[in-house]
Amino acid sequence: MSDIVTKTKERPKRGLLFYPKIYLMIASQDIKSKMSYRSDFWISTIGMIATNVSGFIGFWLIFQSFQTINGWTYYEMLFLYAFSLLALTPGQIFFDNNWSLRQYVYSGDFVKYCFRPINLFFYFMSEVIDAKGIGQLAFSIVLLVWSWIEIGIPVTFASIVIFLCAIFSASLIMIAIMTAASASCFWIMNSGYLMVYMFAMKDYAKYPITIFSGVFRIIFTFIIPIAYIAYYPSLLLIRPLEADILTFLTPVISVALFFGAYRLWMYGASKYSGTGS
Repeated sequence: MSDIVTKTKERPKRGLLFYPKIYLMIASQDIKSKMSYRSDFWISTIGMIATNVSGFIGFWLIFQSFQTINGWTYYEMLFLYAFSLLALTPGQIFFDNNWSLRQYVYSGDFVKYCFRPINLFFYFMSEVIDAKGIGQLAFSIVLLVWSWIEIGIPVTFASIVIFLCAIFSASLIMIAIMTAASASCFWIMNSGYLMVYMFAMKDYAKYPITIFSGVFRIIFTFIIPIAYIAYYPSLLLIRPLEADILTFLTPVISVALFFGAYRLWMYGASKYSGTGS
């Protein structure tokens, strides 16, 4: 034990740029490997855009029958739709390896990550970049700008800061949800169903929480917090008079949820035996 402590003390200090440099090196290798099959990249990117377009068409068709939904206009709902889509994108691009975690754990291959002299969670997530999410990013930005203009949200320094803080918080919450769901594979054999179920919950994030009954409001606010992916973060921009304490607490809640999911993931990894589950 004393030898380990001594070696730890002798380990050179890592500067602030250590992990960004490591991330760029690892991620660039993944991108290079994907770009060696460019046709696959473009097909998957176009497929992602087509999926989002079809989802938008379904959204548009709803409003051909209804002028408003519980008092929310078409462009307000479009803003929520685009905001939720944009909030999902960072998790898809940078944390897509969550979907592969259970395969590594069950096969025993996860053990290879346990002997690297860097943060285990960081190394595992940085190994995969889902570049096709760039198509979703572009599509969501177009819809967001369109709805922003139609609603008439002023473009000021304050509104830009609020938007950046809101989208960061919303993205962090979705990442936390999926990270916690993926970590369940350290204890649950068929954890894939939980991943799929939690990911499917994102479809409810594009609706205002006020259209749901009281029970579902509680579930989507305090149990499966998808209301923080679009509704609460967006209120200061589209309906500032309706913003409540939960809106202002969204950044704090997002950091707390991500830290909790990260600790759960790391705890599960520390209990990993290397023999599969």
